[in-house]
Amino acid sequence: MPLATLIGRWAMQPFSKALPPLGDTERAALEAGTVGFEGQLFAGRPDFDALTAAGPNQLSAREEAFLANEVPALCRMLDDHAIDQAHDLPPEVWRFLREKRFFGMIIPEAFGGLGFGHYAHATVVARIASVNVATAVTVMVPNSLGPAELLLRYGTDAQKEHYLPRLADGRELPCFGLTSPYAGSDAAAIPDRGVLVEREFQGRRTRGFLVDFDKRYITLAPVATVVGLAFHAIDESQRELGITCALIPVPHEGMEIGRRHRPMDSAFMNGPIRGRQVFVPMDWVIGGEAQVGQGWRMLMECLAAGRAISLPALGSAMQQTALYVSNAYGQIREQFGLPVGKFHAVAGLVAQMSAQLYATDAARRFTAAALDKGERPSVASAILKVQLTEAGRRAVNHGMDILGGKGIISGPSNLLGVAYRQAPIAITVEGANILTRALIVFGQGAVRCHPHVLDEMAAVQAKDETALGRALIAHGRHVARNLWHSLFGVPVLGHPPEALAAEARLIARMSAKYALTVDLAMGLLGGKLKRMELLSARLGDVLAHLYLASACVWRYRVDAAPELLPFAQAAIRLQLDEAGKILRDLYANLPTPGRRLLGALVLRRTAHLAPLRDVQLMALAELLRTRPDVVARLVPDLSEPGPGGLRDLMQAMALGARLGDETAALNKVLRRTRSLDEAARSASDPALALAYLQAADKVIQVDDFEGPARNADGSARLSAPAAPPVPSTPPPSARPPERTTPPRVPAT
Repeated sequence: MPLATLIGRWAMQPFSKALPPLGDTERAALEAGTVGFEGQLFAGRPDFDALTAAGPNQLSAREEAFLANEVPALCRMLDDHAIDQAHDLPPEVWRFLREKRFFGMIIPEAFGGLGFGHYAHATVVARIASVNVATAVTVMVPNSLGPAELLLRYGTDAQKEHYLPRLADGRELPCFGLTSPYAGSDAAAIPDRGVLVEREFQGRRTRGFLVDFDKRYITLAPVATVVGLAFHAIDESQRELGITCALIPVPHEGMEIGRRHRPMDSAFMNGPIRGRQVFVPMDWVIGGEAQVGQGWRMLMECLAAGRAISLPALGSAMQQTALYVSNAYGQIREQFGLPVGKFHAVAGLVAQMSAQLYATDAARRFTAAALDKGERPSVASAILKVQLTEAGRRAVNHGMDILGGKGIISGPSNLLGVAYRQAPIAITVEGANILTRALIVFGQGAVRCHPHVLDEMAAVQAKDETALGRALIAHGRHVARNLWHSLFGVPVLGHPPEALAAEARLIARMSAKYALTVDLAMGLLGGKLKRMELLSARLGDVLAHLYLASACVWRYRVDAAPELLPFAQAAIRLQLDEAGKILRDLYANLPTPGRRLLGALVLRRTAHLAPLRDVQLMALAELLRTRPDVVARLVPDLSEPGPGGLRDLMQAMALGARLGDETAALNKVLRRTRSLDEAARSASDPALALAYLQAADKVIQVDDFEGPARNADGSARLSAPAAPPVPSTPPPSARPPERTTPPRVPAT
């Protein structure tokens, strides 16, 4: 009897107990998407030639023209504070979005859309979000998980012909209802049910589903003209058919668009959708009757790519804006006779923000390049969603610390306050980060990215002893190789850039240690690891930091920007240092005897993974203060907004750049004279100097508003009755959406 069969026979029973049968929803999630470079990191064998083979990001001539014309024109229309106060986009913005087909970026030109690639799509969202998040969300939702993408991938020809042109030009505004009050992160458990029936509809007997549903947190619901809906389909005998996706026009009998939600009081539209005994004809099921019960697979396959685009673009925009604001304000604002950006406590924060941004944007762009080549990396997409939204929140927090009092006074001049308030939104949607780290990045990654676990699971499911034995033998070789590499060093596969050869060697070494740690954790804990989410989240985080570090190598190669080498090196160092810390924490918390010995063996030769030294941080901060071209390379998506604090800051920086080194002497005279005019007269170009001083003063000032009424003696009239609240009754959008039911669309 072959050795593989013997091993498989011996292992079949314990493995059958340890690996329970997969349900349909779990299988759909695990099989969604593809595996890219993250699989090599999981295996402990990153190949840097394969990494750089992804090539640079590409934009078509049409995409470049749109980014150079329509996007800047839109951004100049956006007043962040005014939009936030109005709780809606201005009428001219809604009109512009429709006319220029921002809602149809992913829809092919044949259907009237723009037909953009993933990188162009993400860049548009990031550039809008750098100016106003509410507008970016309004643009990104029709182009992400929802009716358009589902129709493109699964819809019937008739459905595509009817809906896609109307979605592309904004005649239809879509939303998609998945989340229910009792099913949030556990989306597969939605309680919404549709029973298969036959009834009279539009003058003829029609098969369809009678659906009861209750959805909430649905972005664009208050202005939607077509609702995408996910529900559990049930046949006449009460047999479960599976989650099904359908399109329902607004209005439709039995369906109610509820009152508006206000996510952190943001201006984008969001609200609940409810339905009682809503008849959904079979023709409205996306893909027709053949796709009944396939909704969960559809959603997982779309999210495999979608998580890498919109929300990471929002996170990147927050990072870019926060870095620009912190660095620029640090040069304009002075205390104790020095620009605050020169104080080491501030400079260190700004430098760390720049290194983090280099890494996260490298990963975002690298994954976009893979998407544009046809990959759908589900685990990498989840990594991006978590890491970039968290990085965006951290960057805005750091920026608020640097701004001090300027940051906490609301008004048109505020620079980061709206972003600070809205940062938790991206953390929460499309799978809360606290869930995604443990259950998707590692839980899904352990099966999809591991070179042998999926083969072992398939062999157990098929009761194939020989196949199981072969998979276990290969798994054993895999563990032995990573043990050897962890203890004695690892060869570097491929040819990384010479300037980053040392960093590539560190990535390869940490990858081998991670791969060994994953196998030790799974072997020692078995099925319990799934429930020990603090440990599995750590394992997911290490994979994420390795992915970001590797993307820095790719970015440095494709950018060909030697001036960014210090940022690339710092970014990799920060990511590997974080990965090392997390691995040490993991070994300290393994609930097994000998964990300290295991940790000491596996993590030997990692003591050199120290954080960036202060002198390195100060060198990065100096580059940021003195090299505007470097800052521009780090924040390529920062756009010029409409009136407000950010545009004031940009104008002050532009004038300061024209003055050059003279600004220091100018500020010294200003401190002595307390007069803008007198200080300006001391400069070689008094007119330019005065313009700069006035612009800088405008940046430093904050907004104030009308206070309480005053009595005759000047005291505040505190007993005055409060004004009655003004009901919020304006229409939810500048152009009321069409509320007519589209004609019946046949399934074939």
